[in-house]
Amino acid sequence: HVIQKVLDSQIQLLLEHKFGKEAPLIVTQGKVHDYLGMVIDYSIDGTVRVNLHKYIRDFLDELPPSLRGRSNTPAASHIFDTNAPSPPLDVEDSKTCYHHTMQLLYLCKRARPDLQIALAFLTTRVRGPLATDWNKLAKACKYLDDTQDLVLTLEADYINLVNWYIDAAFAVHADLKRHNGRMLTMGKGCLYGASARQRLNTKSPTESELVGVSNLLPQIIWTRNFLECQGYQVNESVLYQDNQSAILLEKNGRASSSKRSRHINIRYFFVTDQVASVKVTIKYCLTKEMIADFFTKPFQGSKLKKFRDLILNIQ
Repeated sequence: HVIQKVLDSQIQLLLEHKFGKEAPLIVTQGKVHDYLGMVIDYSIDGTVRVNLHKYIRDFLDELPPSLRGRSNTPAASHIFDTNAPSPPLDVEDSKTCYHHTMQLLYLCKRARPDLQIALAFLTTRVRGPLATDWNKLAKACKYLDDTQDLVLTLEADYINLVNWYIDAAFAVHADLKRHNGRMLTMGKGCLYGASARQRLNTKSPTESELVGVSNLLPQIIWTRNFLECQGYQVNESVLYQDNQSAILLEKNGRASSSKRSRHINIRYFFVTDQVASVKVTIKYCLTKEMIADFFTKPFQGSKLKKFRDLILNIQ
C-alpha cells in the first residue's frame, strides 16, 4: 500500500489475529524497545545496545546480605575445584542458590556474556549445592554489583562475514575433562557466547580442539542458513583457532594424521568435508588474541578487563 500507516495497521491486525488470542499484543515503535526486561537501543547508527539495568537492580535488591558486596572478577581461579571438603547447604539456602543462579543465567545469555564462565560452573551445582558453591555464587553476584552499569554493544563490520572463535582448556575439571569456549561476532561485541565442559575425555589438546570444532560445526552451518533465509548472502564463515595441529587435521583429514592421532574417531573428519565444500574457513589465531579463551577459564586482573571489553564492546 502506498500509505505507510495503512500498511502498518493491516500488519498489526494480522499479528493481533494470529498471536493476540491470549492477551492483546503490545506494540512499540521507534529506536528504543523494552522487551522481557531488555532495553534494546538502536539510537546510534550501526549499533545496537542491550542492557538489563532495571533487571539487575531488582536482582541485587533481592539478594541476601551474604551475597552482596564488591568483586573485580566473576570467578576465582579455583572455580572448577570441587575437591575441597564442604558441608551441604540447608533446604532454604539451596533454593536461594538455585533461584539466583537461574536469574544470573537469564542475564548472562541476554546482555552479560562476561558472566559465562561462572555460570558454566554454577549451573552444574544447583542440585545439592555446598557451602563452597554458595561462596562462588557470591563472587559472581558481587562482581555484577560492581559492574552493573556495563552494557553489551553490538556492531557488524560486514553482514556477509561471520566470525567464530573456539578454544579449550585441557583437563581442568575433577574428572580431567576439558572445558570449551566459543564465540560468534560479526564485527564488535559478542553476538553469541558459550562455555561448557566437554563431554568426552580426550588424550591431547589437539584432539580436544577437533572434538570441539566438530560439535560447533552444526551451529555454524545453521547460523549461515538462518542469515541467508533472512535475505543476507554470507560469503564466508571463518572459524579461528590457536592450535595449528588441530587446524591441519581439520583441513587435511587423515592425510595429516600421525601415530598419535590415528585413534581419533573418523566421524570428527566431518569437519574436513565442510572445509572442502567451503561451508567454513579455518584460520589460525594467536593464543594471546584468542577471545574464546575468556570462556574456558576464569581470567583475573588486566587480562579479564581486556577480553571483557572486547566481548561487551566497551570503548
